[in-house]
Parts: sequence; structure tokens; C-alpha cells
Amino acid sequence: MIVEDMTIQKNECIALNTFEMVISGEEIPLHIQSGQFVHIQIGDGKLNMLRRPLSIADINRISQTITLIYHVTGDGTKWLSTLTEGTILNVLGPLGNGFEIKHSEGNQILVVGGGVGVPPLYHLTKQLVRHYQVTVVLGFATREAVFYEDEFRELTKTYISTDDGTYGHKGFVTDVVSQLDLNFQHYYACGPMPMLQAVQEQMIDTPGQLSFEERMGCGIGACFACVCEAKNDNGYVKICQDGPVLQASEVIL
Repeated sequence: MIVEDMTIQKNECIALNTFEMVISGEEIPLHIQSGQFVHIQIGDGKLNMLRRPLSIADINRISQTITLIYHVTGDGTKWLSTLTEGTILNVLGPLGNGFEIKHSEGNQILVVGGGVGVPPLYHLTKQLVRHYQVTVVLGFATREAVFYEDEFRELTKTYISTDDGTYGHKGFVTDVVSQLDLNFQHYYACGPMPMLQAVQEQMIDTPGQLSFEERMGCGIGACFACVCEAKNDNGYVKICQDGPVLQASEVIL
């Protein structure tokens, strides 16, 4: 875990209340694994708030940059959205446990994302398509909320669904998955809790990994603000410390 001042290279709106931020630094990008997150210091003296955990959408170790995608939901992320190129951010990371990607060659892999759960799946998919047959299903609330469709389509077969039917398939990601005539040997999912519950139930006989987009306090496992019921001796796991990626078979949703 490293604390580093990183420089904003890009920060722009890419969909409804959704921003893409690219930041550069010397240390943190070199140590990140797909599925981990960083904790961003929020505030400029006038606004002092808890750090915000942001999922990592992409990593470029050559340029020493990471791409973050976040949804503006409150004062902290609203403040982030106003920052311009060249601004310095204090970044703590990488944090949490990332995805395990080693499977048998030729496996059919399913990747399912919903809303702000989509970002960490992009770098994951970039790695998976090097060795496996990957199908991606992404769900959003409405057409204006869709992002990274082209980026995923450049990698592999990608399906889009919207709750209101204004774009792609009308309905939920599980509706799309049920229509796919494919035998998946493993799956990955990240998104809101109801979506994870539905995917876990739908894929109950298939090994999978779930990445949780959970509200956090400290981000390092000290405050117990982001616990999830689990099948272990403690009866729970901490999303920030044990996750955000957990085996689907280990958690109770």
C-alpha cells in the first residue's frame, strides 16, 4: 500500500453523471492488479471529507497512469468532477483483493456489469480475452447512462441492456444472460447488490467471482462499515479488506 500525490491528466463527463479521470504517478500504477481500488483524498481545505474509494477501469504501466470512472452522487464526487488537468490528488492504494483470472484454456467466460460496477471489469476483460472466450453483458438504467460500450466491443462480444428499454435489450442483465446459448465455465460480476444477488442465483452451479461496489469508511478494514455476510468462521467479510472481489460461493447475499 502506497500513498502518492498523483496528477490529473484528464477528467471529463462520459455519460449521465459519470466521469472518466486519468491520473499519473510513479509508484501506485506499477503495483495495481485488476479489481483493486484506490482511495482518493477529498477536499481542498474548504471541504474536508472521508476519502472516496474509486474502482480502477484501466492501468497503463508504460505511461504510469490509471483510469478511474466514478458516478457523481454527493458532495465528494461533485468536488472531484470540478477538478481540471494538472490538479494534484493524494491517492492511497492499491487496496483490496483483485480478480483471479487463471482458468483452463478455452473456457467460456461470462463478464456481467451494472452501472458503476462496469469500470473494474474493463481491465479484467482486456486480460481475459488473451486466453479465453469471453462474453460481456452490461446493464444501465437508461440510454444516457451507457458508457464504455465501444471499448468493450473492441475487445469481445458485448451485449447492452437498459432498464427502461431506451437502448439495447430492455430489461436486466440476467434477462440477456438467459437468452445466451452458451455453456459458461466461470463468471465475473460487479454492480449493485440486487444485480449481484440475481446473477449469483442464476449462475448458482457455475464458479464465479463477485466484486462489490460498497460504501466504505476507512478503506483498510478498521471501521467495519462495509461488511457482508459470509460462510466463514467470522460470519462476515470486510469488502474493503477481504474484497472487493470475493468468490461467489463464499458470500450470502
